[in-house]
Amino acid sequence: MIDRTIIIELLEQYDLDDVKIGVIGSHSALDACDGAVEEGFRTLAVCQKGRDSAYSRYFKAYRDTSGNLRRGMVDEVMILPRFKDVMSQECMGSLRSQNVLFIPNRSFTSYVSMDAVENDFMVPLIGSRNLLRSEDRGGPKDYYWLLEKANLPIPRKIVNPEDIDSLSIVKLHHAKKELERGFFTCSSYKEYEEKAEALIEQGVIDQECLDGARMEEYIIGPVFNLDFFYSPLEEEGEKVELLGVDWRFESSLDGHVRLPAPQQMTLNEDQQIPEYTVCGHNSATIRESLLESAFKLAEKFVTAAKEHFSPGIIGPFCLQTCVDKDLNFYIYDVAPRIGGGTNVHMNVGHAYGNSLWRTNVSTGRRLAMEVRRAIDEDRLEEIIT
Repeated sequence: MIDRTIIIELLEQYDLDDVKIGVIGSHSALDACDGAVEEGFRTLAVCQKGRDSAYSRYFKAYRDTSGNLRRGMVDEVMILPRFKDVMSQECMGSLRSQNVLFIPNRSFTSYVSMDAVENDFMVPLIGSRNLLRSEDRGGPKDYYWLLEKANLPIPRKIVNPEDIDSLSIVKLHHAKKELERGFFTCSSYKEYEEKAEALIEQGVIDQECLDGARMEEYIIGPVFNLDFFYSPLEEEGEKVELLGVDWRFESSLDGHVRLPAPQQMTLNEDQQIPEYTVCGHNSATIRESLLESAFKLAEKFVTAAKEHFSPGIIGPFCLQTCVDKDLNFYIYDVAPRIGGGTNVHMNVGHAYGNSLWRTNVSTGRRLAMEVRRAIDEDRLEEIIT
């Protein structure tokens, strides 16, 4: 892990009057850039050639001669052959020379090796560099490990597929679609074997991934991604903020649930088992009697993260939850950085974040607000790793 003092030394060479916000051009980059320009920063998206048009064309920023933004939110793009080429000395040097503070999103930690992110990326990150690896399910100190240390509610783990005796979900990677899921549900060992065999034949999963899959009890209830923010800088109000809530559209699962049950039964073998590929998000709120429980989850997570991954959470994080019939939360996934569903809130803001800050505040803008405050108060080293 790059020592934090080394990153802080890099900041001494920055012109803090000309800071840019940088991000990998994927995932939640538009929210990050939209929020940054709202707070007066210029933006830079690192893009992969052939996947850059959203940033280099359609949401490109146009400014007048005074620098005022007329359209868009992406000021500059750095187009590379591959996302991971951002690790080259030339690219990192260019980012530093432009005073870039980098927002880590899931695409950054997926396309660039985690070892490189931790040990070689010599650019200041906004957030907790050492927490990013916890998102890799199955590692020695993954987010399940941290949730258990925090004594937070998670679905019951199933160690052996022969022990499946209720509706369960098997979590593993897709065999062909990079970074996508090969999840499936089952209620018995027999159903597990039948679905696993069918999905292997279809090329959706492979035996190696299946052997290392996480199996857990399926929580029957709505899914809420709780988009939180933790501010090390806040001194008067609470440091933990609930900015908003989102939920996912998943293909082909959402197509399946739109079909009447008799129609589902007529699907051919290749169509019968849905896939869980996230392809969009929508906004939500939760009933006010659940807010206290939601904040308790966040506070316990923040405390555990600070204890086991010092300095702990900095900025945005997302607790992905299900709520059962008795209105109990269960955390089934954690994003220790800006969440994947925050684009649904860009420009219009989150319901709770707007109300808290009395203006439109998406996760991207809340991040930029924190950077602006850190610069103004000469406390940038507190939010950088």
